[in-house]
Amino acid sequence: MRAAPARRGREGGAARARGPDPRARGADTRARIEAVALELFAQKGVAGTSVRDIALGVGVSEGALYRHFPSKEQLARELFLTRYAGLAAQICQLDAAEPQLEPKLRAVVRLACGLFDAEPALFAYLLIHQHEHLGTVPDAPDANVVEAVAQMLRGAGVPPARVTLASAMALGCVVQPAVFALYGRIEGPLAAQAEAIAAAVLGVVERAKAG
Repeated sequence: MRAAPARRGREGGAARARGPDPRARGADTRARIEAVALELFAQKGVAGTSVRDIALGVGVSEGALYRHFPSKEQLARELFLTRYAGLAAQICQLDAAEPQLEPKLRAVVRLACGLFDAEPALFAYLLIHQHEHLGTVPDAPDANVVEAVAQMLRGAGVPPARVTLASAMALGCVVQPAVFALYGRIEGPLAAQAEAIAAAVLGVVERAKAG
């Protein structure tokens, strides 16, 4: 009895195992470029990091890196905008999911502290280089951390005239401990300080509501 013929795919060729999708390989390389660049930018700054440094860290040629990003500056900008927008979107999700102010604020503080502990290089990059990129951040709350916090405070009843200052003070309650932790002045995971930080943020918001 003759063996059944090999099944043929839509293109007419015999079905056979295929190698990795080139698009998947490209996405993996891009992700590795972003991860290495983030670490180097956080450690050495954008100006102190060369394209060669990034390429060596990834294990690709400089030409391969330029196929994914046209310049080091564009890479730095994209890293900031996408990660900053990701944090803003998560704040908006927590804001929408929790109707009560206190648990909402505690959830946002836990989010920020958890991000710092899990990805200190990312948090350091966002903190240290924010002034280089904030002018290009969209105003939409789901892309802008400041606007996400302001939207949350408006929803909590902070008068419009006090929202900007209250947002700045609330963010400062989170950011300054993170800066101290980055430089070793606060030991241990920042999540261990989340309750104290959240209490400070709640105090700021309650005072802003009361006037």
